[in-house]
Amino acid sequence: MNLIIRLLITAMVAYALTHLLSGIHFDGFSTAVVFAIVLAVLNLIVKPILSILGLPLTIITLGFFALVINAVIILLAAKFVSGMHIDGFWWAFIFSIALSLITSLLNGIFASKD
Repeated sequence: MNLIIRLLITAMVAYALTHLLSGIHFDGFSTAVVFAIVLAVLNLIVKPILSILGLPLTIITLGFFALVINAVIILLAAKFVSGMHIDGFWWAFIFSIALSLITSLLNGIFASKD
């Protein structure tokens, strides 16, 4: 149940951010739900690989490169989800930072600590 709540929070925040950021576009809320699922799978499988490969750059840039990896994961998710469009890397970068901050806050409030 906790996973479903987290996915719905991610979908709602992503959909809300599309109304605030002009460079991110979803066809509808169902597309945002699919995006949340794809993002969860990519964070589970691809992100650890990219984090290990990018560890030297992350250390050199004092962690900034981890934000770039998050943006790349968002762009990769957009490639898999038909109905989502991102206008460029910088929009993905801003979107990933906002999505991370807001979902972390809301997951801390609404998701149970089981």
